[in-house]
Order: sequence, then C-alpha cells, then structure tokens
Amino acid sequence: MTQIRASITGIQGYVPEYILTNAELETMVATNDEWIVSRTGIKERRILKGEGLGSSHMGAEAVKGLLAKTNTSPGEIDLLICATTTPDFVFPCTANLICDMVGIRNVGSFDIQAACSGFLYALTLGSQFIETGKYKKVIVVGSDKMSAIVDYTDRKTCILFGDGAGAVLLEPDTEGNGIIDSIIKSDGAGYPYLNQKAGGSRYPPTRETVDNRQHFVYQDGAQVFKFAVTNMADVAAEIMGRNGLTGDNVSWLVPHQANRRIIEATANRMGVGMEKVMVNIQKYGNTTAATIPLCLWDYESQLKKGDNLILAAFGGGFTWGSIYLKWGYQA
Repeated sequence: MTQIRASITGIQGYVPEYILTNAELETMVATNDEWIVSRTGIKERRILKGEGLGSSHMGAEAVKGLLAKTNTSPGEIDLLICATTTPDFVFPCTANLICDMVGIRNVGSFDIQAACSGFLYALTLGSQFIETGKYKKVIVVGSDKMSAIVDYTDRKTCILFGDGAGAVLLEPDTEGNGIIDSIIKSDGAGYPYLNQKAGGSRYPPTRETVDNRQHFVYQDGAQVFKFAVTNMADVAAEIMGRNGLTGDNVSWLVPHQANRRIIEATANRMGVGMEKVMVNIQKYGNTTAATIPLCLWDYESQLKKGDNLILAAFGGGFTWGSIYLKWGYQA
C-alpha cells in the first residue's frame, strides 16, 4: 500500500507596509543600530497599522494569496488551522475569522497557541489529517501582530518583534515527498522566563495590571537564549539522527527567527553551514508563529522538489520542536 504523506504544495506570506527601522527605534528608547544588529541581527521589522486590524487581517491576506497562487477555491479547503500568540479576541478563534474573511465555509477551523513554536505544532497536527486520508486540502497559517503586546519603552524586547503572517497548503503526496517526521516538546517550568503576565484567566485585566504594564511581553533574555540554543539544536539533531541525515544531506535548515546568534549557534551545533540556513530576521524581526512560513516564502524560488528541509523552533512556555520534510514542488 502506498504511503500517504502531507506535502506543502503552496506557500504565501504577508507583511504590513509600515517599516519600523532601528533608526526610528533610536528616537523611542535608549538604543542604536550597531547595538541592535550586533546582538540580534535585526535591521527593521514590519508593523501593522490601522484601526481594528489584528492577526486575522494578515492571516487572511496570506490565505487569499495562497488560494490564488495554487488555483484553489475556498470551497475545496477541508480544514484551516491558525497558529497565533496574538489572537484578535479571546474568542472566537482567529482561524474562524480568517475563514470568514476569505470565504471558507462549513469546515473545521481552530487556533493553536504554542508561542514561537506554534506554526511547527500546527503543521505537525495538520499533517495528520492528510496522512489518515480524512482530508485532501488543509491550510496551516502562522500570524502574529506582536506590536500589539510589545512595550515600546522596554529596549530589551521592543527591538525584537515584528508583525507578519504566512500560510501553507497541505495536500496528499505518494511520491515520497512531504512531512517525513516531526517532534514536538514542551516544559512548563520555563514559563517564568518568557510570558505575558496579565490578560488571561489567572490575572484578568484590571486598572492595576494595565498601570503595571503587565500586558506586554516579558522576557529574561539570558535564560531564553540558553534554553533556545540547547533545545532547538538537540531536537533538530534528534530528528536528523533518527532519519539518517547529516549536515551534508540537509538542503536547508529553516529555524525560528528569534535572534541571529541563536540561529548561528543552532546551525553550528547541527553541522549545517550558514549558506544552507534560511535567514530573514534582518527584514522582519521575530514574527513569532509567522517566522518559519515567511522564511519558506522568501526562499521559495531556491527550493527544489525533493530537498531535505529541517524546520526547528523554540518558544515561550517553553515549547520547541523540529520537522523533517522533503519539499514537494518546484516553484
């Protein structure tokens, strides 16, 4: 019996028009371009402007582009999963809103929240519906409006994050391409080091939580860096080892774009040269669940059918994971 795998058959990204440069950040907080670039690799990031526009707006734009690009009608989609840390509302879920905005009706849609690992988690889950034969066309979206929860008086975090979205179409593949293996992991003991302290059910919004600026991203950079490098590299090495891969036969490493130094350290530990590492952090910063699909979108023209890709991510919670896939098409 021929094995069915979930293959990415289309990729589309969306980034807002407004560019927040390091020069502009210099007017907002005590920082400078050299300090930011040397520590993070980030030169600019995109910011979503406009009243009432949230993560669903960017996700819908990415999905619209994906449907047009792959010549797929909204009625053909069986399921849509959205990975986001910045949903438009507590409920309904952002995936529901995206479906409504693009004309996808009467299908399952839901959000996944695994911080910066969210897209990898969602891709792992979405692939199961294809592999079992239950569905034929599944869209996985990563979309985050991080500017909505960034404190632009905190120079440790405001330099890092940007807004953006990316979406992929998953379809069955019987030629040996598609998602071969995946690993997802978490450790809730990491929660104190990267979180949003208020706004949920434990500490609902109050005047005090707003005055104390507890609705913004909090990060202990040193602890996150240490855990990210170790866990991203370890899980990527694990998935390579159990699939007989080495740095030589990996075509591309697609890492979460949190910090250039984390990316370089991860690639070094995996034995993959930087010439085979997708990097666009300099343009977009950390877009959380959107970083991996935006990388695939930016590098799509360089991908060849059958290329071995290793996706790796690390996020707050802590969450982390890796996917090994063979690229499914020639752009």
